[in-house]
Amino acid sequence: MDLQTLTYLVVGATFVLYVGIAFASKASSTGEFYVAGKHVHPVANGMATAADWMSAASFISMAGLIAFLGYDGSVYLMGWTGGYVLLALLLAPYLRKFGKFTVPEFIGDRYVSQAARVVAVVCLILISFTYVAGQMRGVGIVFSRFLSVDITTGLVIGMAIVFFYAVLGGMKGITYTQVAQYCVLIFAYTVPAVFISLQVTGVALPQLAMGSELSDGSGSLLARLDQIVTELGFAAYTSGTKSRVDVFFITLALMIGTAGLPHVIVRFFTVPRVRDARSSAGYALLFIAILYTTAPAVGALARMNLTQTIQTGPVGVAESNLPYGERPDWFKTWETTGLLRFEDKNGDGRIQYYDDANPAFAPRAASFGWRGNELEVDRDIMVLATPEIAGLPDWVIALVAAGGIAAALSTAAGLLLVISAAISHDLLKGVFARSISERQELMAGRASAAVAVLLAGYLGYDPPGFVAQVVALAFGLAAASLFPAILLGIFSMRVNKYGAIAGMVTGLLFTIGYIIAFKGVVMEPWLPNTAEHWWFGISPEGIGALAAGLNVAVALVVSHLTPAPPDEVRALVERIRTPA
Repeated sequence: MDLQTLTYLVVGATFVLYVGIAFASKASSTGEFYVAGKHVHPVANGMATAADWMSAASFISMAGLIAFLGYDGSVYLMGWTGGYVLLALLLAPYLRKFGKFTVPEFIGDRYVSQAARVVAVVCLILISFTYVAGQMRGVGIVFSRFLSVDITTGLVIGMAIVFFYAVLGGMKGITYTQVAQYCVLIFAYTVPAVFISLQVTGVALPQLAMGSELSDGSGSLLARLDQIVTELGFAAYTSGTKSRVDVFFITLALMIGTAGLPHVIVRFFTVPRVRDARSSAGYALLFIAILYTTAPAVGALARMNLTQTIQTGPVGVAESNLPYGERPDWFKTWETTGLLRFEDKNGDGRIQYYDDANPAFAPRAASFGWRGNELEVDRDIMVLATPEIAGLPDWVIALVAAGGIAAALSTAAGLLLVISAAISHDLLKGVFARSISERQELMAGRASAAVAVLLAGYLGYDPPGFVAQVVALAFGLAAASLFPAILLGIFSMRVNKYGAIAGMVTGLLFTIGYIIAFKGVVMEPWLPNTAEHWWFGISPEGIGALAAGLNVAVALVVSHLTPAPPDEVRALVERIRTPA
């Protein structure tokens, strides 16, 4: 059976499974649509949270970032993992004790303000749409490669599938679909990693392969990788190029951004009791760790396999560069997607892949007759392409396709649900049309999800960066807006609605302005996106941490200049802080 047919069968079988689960767990009430009726077992919630959390960015893009950034890519591992711990310890149990449906509902009740609730909805929608753009981009990439369609067609297929089970099943359907998606994605991620690890180092566990000797006896994996990439003018794989300040702020932004992501927070509303929220957080961390401890090895092995495939011998020897006419099948397949591009700049018919932005390497490259890097590799394809580069069996490649699709769909569905809940529950039922029936609210939620899918599809078609960077910006927005409002809402009696609103608006506008200035969203960037132009040396990916501090400072100052919150707020804060 050829790869195409096998992929259709494996991916099709997973779709049948997801659709079957969606039908079996159709939501019939607002409680089931928003929080799955609060009957989800902690283990199932842990698996669903892990799938919700491990998006296209984790499955598709993170190892690709690590592969190309090396040590610098570790900020994503540290930030996302640390943020989850922060969420589990600081917010999840208290928000579950609050006992309602959404994050804006908590903010509205805590600060006794409909205006604060509306501002939280605006923040939530901006965060979720920024995040879902990355997921839809991932969906388009996976479909275009493995179903042999262009990215636009792939996006449309992905939108249709997400629309189906998000609209039909709500949180109840999404929860049990995500349990299945977790099983698919973790199997799909770890199996090829084990194969490649055995192939390169002879060690079955990828986590141990990172520090192991290569099977050919040429030294340790990381030392050999450092040698290979530096000979081509790239920075050493195990050394970083980011400043310490930027690494600190990016990691912090990812951590507190994680703790402020509404689609992750809402998962802790679905379990029966507060202690179940804590235990499901523990299970989720365990399930997440399986992938996150595997990703560094996948990145390193992917970079080594790719580089050695193109540069087959000593640097500077013409015969060591792969002739374009002899490129392997995987190369040709990815070329058709536009995510792998070759330009023969010196007309020798061979592929030169090196760092042509390194001025120190330029004279050496010129002496070889090279006229610039000729290979452009989209980082998002590395996880998907690595099994093919390594020559693994077709069933492994088909499995990776199913895993990538599962990761992107699971997070996209969770995001679309929080967007629809914010519109139907917080804006319509909570503010503008309080008299609507439960049935009308349910219909409004499904209609909101439909509109959100269309907008997400457009953003996925034209995102402001590749997948993980787009996602990183969403974390910055969450860090700057919702996280401080939730944290102060739980741990401060003094912060009032004026302070919370002023803080959220300040953090959000500051972050958006900074991102537009350096990265451009809809419009062209105003300033060069380089370290010498950044404020205090902080890149757009890390600015959310600074904005969060600004949010807290503004909230505290404004609150102390305005009347204290009423007594019922003190009672609410004391109630959610009490263990149960």
